[in-house]
Amino acid sequence: MKDFRDVIIRPIITEKSMKLMADDNKITFEVAKGTNKIEVRQAVEAIWNVKVEKVNMLNVKPRTKRVGRYTGKTHAVHKAIVKLAEGSTIDLFGEAE
Repeated sequence: MKDFRDVIIRPIITEKSMKLMADDNKITFEVAKGTNKIEVRQAVEAIWNVKVEKVNMLNVKPRTKRVGRYTGKTHAVHKAIVKLAEGSTIDLFGEAE
């Protein structure tokens, strides 16, 4: 079995993910390729000690980008949108003192 810290790579912080966090108590993570919903659920519950209600997974394909005459691709991302149970929260930003 994988270590829980190897499953979750980083949280994805965008305007859309912040709206999901505020409205529906959902948090978006970039996860390692090849992980499934069960592994993501177990990792989130173990790392942050919260109750996970639901996990949705999606693959984001790379897009072509250009800078002048040079072309390249963005990297592909495996995302997990985790819905937390009522009363459960994860503080991604830490406390500012």
